[in-house]
Amino acid sequence: MGSVSLKLGDGTARFKRSTLCSSAVNILMLFSVLATNLLALYAFTYSPKHHTITPFHHKNITLISQHVSLIIKQIDSSQKKLARIENQLLGYQTLNVSRPNLANELKLFLQHHQLPLGKDSRTGITEMVASVGHSCEKSAGLLSQYMTYKVSGPCPDDWSLAQKLILRGCEPLPRRRCFAKTVSKVGLSTWSGLGCKNINCLNKKPNGFAFDRQKYVKATSKNDFLIDDVLAMGNNGIRIGFDIGTGSKTGTFAALMAEKNVTIITNTLNVDALDSDFIAARGVFPLFLSLDHRFPFYDNVFDLVHVTSGLDVGTKPEKLEFLMFDADRILRVGGLFWLDNIHCGDDEKKRTLTRLIEKIGYKKLKWVVGQKMDGAVGSGKHELYLSAVLQKPVRI
Repeated sequence: MGSVSLKLGDGTARFKRSTLCSSAVNILMLFSVLATNLLALYAFTYSPKHHTITPFHHKNITLISQHVSLIIKQIDSSQKKLARIENQLLGYQTLNVSRPNLANELKLFLQHHQLPLGKDSRTGITEMVASVGHSCEKSAGLLSQYMTYKVSGPCPDDWSLAQKLILRGCEPLPRRRCFAKTVSKVGLSTWSGLGCKNINCLNKKPNGFAFDRQKYVKATSKNDFLIDDVLAMGNNGIRIGFDIGTGSKTGTFAALMAEKNVTIITNTLNVDALDSDFIAARGVFPLFLSLDHRFPFYDNVFDLVHVTSGLDVGTKPEKLEFLMFDADRILRVGGLFWLDNIHCGDDEKKRTLTRLIEKIGYKKLKWVVGQKMDGAVGSGKHELYLSAVLQKPVRI
């Protein structure tokens, strides 16, 4: 009746719907319920003309009761099957569209669209299908809330809801048919859902909001690498790069690289502030994406991948491998992988990261392990940090 395939590599579920109309299912379900009720009413209200109760009558009543009970069980089973069929007819299997109060916009977004000229000879596809994160089923209520809005009207001011869904694995989010909120002047006063409205307030947050321009132009510790030095290691072949981690929340690294004619895309989420708005206001490119999502870029496109955080995955070395291999995928041969003050915590975590780097086979152009005190970590002690510039090798 319908089909669904999960493409776990990029965390999306693609849905197809059948060409049959689901209204027929509703009519069949209604008829089954009415028939069951009429049969039950007849069985329990019918009485013979003679009121004399005989063993034969007892036997008939018992048989009728057994039949009614069996029919009710069959109807209950049929209703469950019909609900599954309805989901297949509409084209969804991981998202239960038969649940009450599910936004109609969500159903419309996920419907397939036949190609106007039929089957495409190059790709073999016959229809275009929408994508939504397969983990959205666990947050269907929030997803329905996200998709509840006035069509062609202003979108709700719900950036925090969108980020909550993303952090729950509901990524990518579905498109919407509404106009995003616009502001006449970019500024902190326009930020909704946040307590801070000025830079001084943001700087007092545990993770800070400092503009770390200085460390890229004048080193304050041996773990700080200067931008000019790193670009020289790339033989002046660095043109585009990808910046990963919460340390990039101000977009300072991308802004400094722009002065060197290098285009940087900055991965960001909103933590204590609308970081994406702030980065865009500086004329650089923010990418609103969690680190659990497959990077939405083609293979071998970046000259540089810069990482400031995101590599601390606790006791899950496999998670670190997924992230590192995906970063390797988008980095071209000869490109630079810049680990910028990565917090290792202890020697064991450093060894884990080192083994993975050796497993991938990167050439170490620069490698520094040092200790420093960082208030963002919160320990009040000197912590172990790793900074390195690695080069992607040719693989045969």
